[in-house]
Amino acid sequence: MSEYEEKLKEIIKSRGLNADHLSFEQSCHSVEEAAKTVGAKPEDFVKSIVMVNRKNEVIVGIVKGEDKVSTTRVGKVLGIERPSIASTEDILDLTGYPLGGTPGFGFDAIFLVDPKVMQKDMVYLGGGSDCSLTYMSTDELVKVNNGKIIRIRK
Repeated sequence: MSEYEEKLKEIIKSRGLNADHLSFEQSCHSVEEAAKTVGAKPEDFVKSIVMVNRKNEVIVGIVKGEDKVSTTRVGKVLGIERPSIASTEDILDLTGYPLGGTPGFGFDAIFLVDPKVMQKDMVYLGGGSDCSLTYMSTDELVKVNNGKIIRIRK
């Protein structure tokens, strides 16, 4: 288990979250890989898209696995210039987790959750590494990250 998975498991435990952390031997980097690994449907997954604005504030857009974040919408809802998608290299520095394992909680950011995510009771999301996932309710996800439910998908 990676140090990032251990860190996320500790956050889940210390905050008393109702969430399961799942580790695997195979990659869960993409929605397709993750769905195959756990035997679930792609629509059971959400992804955390890391963005930054001109003030270097971290913004995370949480959308269903099949959707994409609209940085234009994010800028409009936050009343800021359109943020940029963080580079692969910057994601680890900004969140403390690598690309492909970035969870939707557990670090300082502005979290925006697309309403389509809330159509599911339970979802899979990043588990800290590209070989792990977290399984939790969408209500718990919004609660733990103090997320704002607002349309951000394209």
